[in-house]
Amino acid sequence: MKDRYDSVFWIYGANPVAEAIKSGRRIDAVYVQHQSGTHLGAIISSAKAKGIPVKIETKDFFDGRFHKGHQGIAAITAKKEKLRIEELLDIPLKRGEMPFFIILDSIEDPRNFGAILRVADAAGAHGVVFQSRRSAGITPVVAKASAGAIEHVNLTETVNIKHAMEKMKKAGIVLIGAEAGTGTPLWDIDMSAPLALIVGSEGEGLRRTVREMCDSTVSLPMKGAVNSLNVSVAAGILAYEVMRQRKTQR
Repeated sequence: MKDRYDSVFWIYGANPVAEAIKSGRRIDAVYVQHQSGTHLGAIISSAKAKGIPVKIETKDFFDGRFHKGHQGIAAITAKKEKLRIEELLDIPLKRGEMPFFIILDSIEDPRNFGAILRVADAAGAHGVVFQSRRSAGITPVVAKASAGAIEHVNLTETVNIKHAMEKMKKAGIVLIGAEAGTGTPLWDIDMSAPLALIVGSEGEGLRRTVREMCDSTVSLPMKGAVNSLNVSVAAGILAYEVMRQRKTQR
């Protein structure tokens, strides 16, 4: 049965709600589970200090709306704002930094999508590009999986990531595709240049047309019996290799 909350955008979980409050994103109300304990006290105080209404609800209210792990807290918020590709490309220029972007090709699992946003934030990527179709998109599950990192990552949604890749190429961005079992080992490729890492889905990897647009491909050498890593784990390893190379070349 549809209720008045079905058409609003929710985030849930302690970290996502706390980071949304810190970020200044518009929050209409914070909902807290009755007798949730003292672990949410700091978040509740932060919400009240910003004039955000805090409402108490039952365990059934939370269990009926959110996935396991809601931690007894949720919020109705404005949707995450997204940037045009031109705005995204301007960010490193304005900061005087070497460009570093992550492009997602058909990442449809929301937990992988969210985990990659967490990687992007931790590794200092200037933004993440994804397309509107064949993508998990921005959902409450993605926000939860990102542990609040979604509030700090610049996002660009596009009808076709190949259009964004073309604009990046024209802007002097090197496109490096991550492809299991093929390509140059990650420590043998120069990642100190302006670049975008492109990662594909676990099942299919990069689409052929996307792979053909890449300037080069990179892979993670594998010694174990299992021939691939979770895509968010692989993205994390690659992103930190970018950080390592750039630090050593200062």
